[in-house]
This record gives sequence, structure tokens and C-alpha cells, in this order.
Amino acid sequence: MKNERVYKMAFASVYPHYIKKAEKKGRTKEEVDVIIRWLTGYTQDQLQQTIENKTTFENFFAQAPELNPNVSKITGVICGYRVEEIEEPLMLKIRYLDKLIDELAKGKSMEKILRK
Repeated sequence: MKNERVYKMAFASVYPHYIKKAEKKGRTKEEVDVIIRWLTGYTQDQLQQTIENKTTFENFFAQAPELNPNVSKITGVICGYRVEEIEEPLMLKIRYLDKLIDELAKGKSMEKILRK
């Protein structure tokens, strides 16, 4: 049950790693937050609240106001898995987020990351 362990992890424990990955490549915390809000529909205050409450990944996505309707445009490989082939819904959402942060760190423009 490797996935179960990931689902029970606090989003707040991974969030600093997203920021660090982005900042190492000259990107910002604000850009990370924009991506997370775009994906989940959270407001900045709601996002901050989930971090402070140490919400699990499972609840982070379950409580997300609305997954962006353009998530189907997120494709490619992340962590050795092709995003469009991931069948488990929660893992797919987590990998969407991983892929977007990875694109940010690789220097893609925000317009392309947000599938505009």
C-alpha cells in the first residue's frame, strides 16, 4: 500500500519541497501558489489554511473547491509514470501537481503551465 502512505502524508510536509524546487531554478513561491490554486480552485487563504491544518493529500484534494477543467491537457512523464496512464484518481491528481511544479522548475512559462 505505497500509495496509501502518500495519501496520508500532510500536504504541508511536501509543500516546502515544491517551493525549494522552484526557487532553485529561479522561480517563486508565488508561482507555486498560483499553480496550486489553478489546479485545485483553492483561494490563497484556503490554501494557507490547509497548510496550517496539516491536511493530508487525500483530504487536500477531496476538499478542493474544483479541479481545473483543463487538467486533461496535463500530459507527459513524471516520476517515471506517464500521467495520462495513471488510473487511480487521487494519485493522478497528485501527479498532475508534481508535473506542473516540474514544468515550473524547468522554466516553462506560466501561460503554458496553466494551459492557456
